[in-house]
Amino acid sequence: MAKYEYATSPRNTPGMPPGVGYIIGNEAAERFSFYGMRTILIVFMTTYLKNHLGQIDPLPENIAQGWFHQFVSAVYWMPFIGAIIADGWLGKYRTILYLSIVYCFGHFALALMDTSFGMHIGPRWMLAIGLLLITIGAGGIKPCVSANVGDQFGESNKHLLSKVFGWFYLSINFGSSFSIWLCPVLLNDPKWGPPYAFGLPGIFMAIATVVFWLGRKKMVHVPPGGLGFLKDLTSKEGLSILGRIWMIYAFTMIFWALWDQSSGGEWTLQCQHMDLRMNLYFFGITFLPEQVNVVNGILILVMIPLFNYWLYPLISRVFPLTPLRKIGIGLFLTALSFVVIWWIQLQIDHGGQPSVWWQMLAYVILSAGEVMVSITGLEFSYTQAPNRMKSLLMAMWLLSIALGNQIPSLISFFLPKLKAAGLNLEGANYFRFFTYLMLVTSIIYIFVSRHYKERTYLQSQVPEEPLLAAGTPT
Repeated sequence: MAKYEYATSPRNTPGMPPGVGYIIGNEAAERFSFYGMRTILIVFMTTYLKNHLGQIDPLPENIAQGWFHQFVSAVYWMPFIGAIIADGWLGKYRTILYLSIVYCFGHFALALMDTSFGMHIGPRWMLAIGLLLITIGAGGIKPCVSANVGDQFGESNKHLLSKVFGWFYLSINFGSSFSIWLCPVLLNDPKWGPPYAFGLPGIFMAIATVVFWLGRKKMVHVPPGGLGFLKDLTSKEGLSILGRIWMIYAFTMIFWALWDQSSGGEWTLQCQHMDLRMNLYFFGITFLPEQVNVVNGILILVMIPLFNYWLYPLISRVFPLTPLRKIGIGLFLTALSFVVIWWIQLQIDHGGQPSVWWQMLAYVILSAGEVMVSITGLEFSYTQAPNRMKSLLMAMWLLSIALGNQIPSLISFFLPKLKAAGLNLEGANYFRFFTYLMLVTSIIYIFVSRHYKERTYLQSQVPEEPLLAAGTPT
């Protein structure tokens, strides 16, 4: 029998697993790379994109919006392939490591767009190649990373799981906040420009890969299920779980159709028509349009501990705050945030220039909804999955994001045709449509979620501590 150096079961300890720090550090650097690239993508396509002669040749706004959401959607349906590779063949660790390398090449392809090499190939071809590689890398590792966090825990320390998923999500916003602020500065500074704005995220993705590799001996490496994975998938219980979980994901899909407009999408384009000066007593700042959504990451950093240690216990004194109830409250908050965005667009359509403070208000409401829907959804997806289907259920969760992004993408592509047919969804009408859609979805969710019955699955533990057990081969 082959001897391996990695543990395959969580340590039997009430404390924090030793591999968590490496996973969270990896996630912070990876999110810096993804959101740094994403936050400048739509502005790059509508302002800085060149042709093969080096002349500015940008995309129209509605086409750029459509492709932006197609890219985001692809990143979130690719997890199906990543989950099958991880759960059925390579295991989560090796899937994350190998696809992270592909991810790095995607970033560096984007960094080369504005160089002589990129001009020779064609900037639009380089853009397509870079986004395709990022889709494979980022999408492929997505279902594995959050499932890998959960794999570090067992019965003896499961009480820490909710807090760790909160800290995991906090690391996402910690990394993204810095990149959302910095990458637009590099993009808009003539001394730096697109090569540096896209190159810096590539460097951070390389750092993320190295950090993950350094923690390989500290992590639990749950072996792939092989044929057992397929057996679980096609079993009566597996199909039943997939059917039941989509009772909830059908509603979170609409949440993501709205949320992804705030992160480098339609809200960023709206900022181009707003007064971006913010004065706070003796301190003043003027945002770039791409930078405004940095407030989302900052708010998440504040709200996660606030909600975990104060708001949730306070609400639970009044009524039990289950994961499904958290998601329901978050859906209503998301609808409310779009009421503000709808109002802002009405002012712009009538020739006004609203203050960025109004969008800040929308971000406060949306961020509260995000904490309740997205973080809860991560934990919910992990605990509802049988042990050999952890990555697949995470992929299902991410598929709801992919399908959600198809809604604004298709609407953006077909705006002229919809208008010609008598359905005008331009300007404020666009945000009114999504406000009503989210509100109706939230009301229906109340009745459907009552019929969902939760069941928790966690990885089993071995009794001895410390553990040196059979594991995944290098």
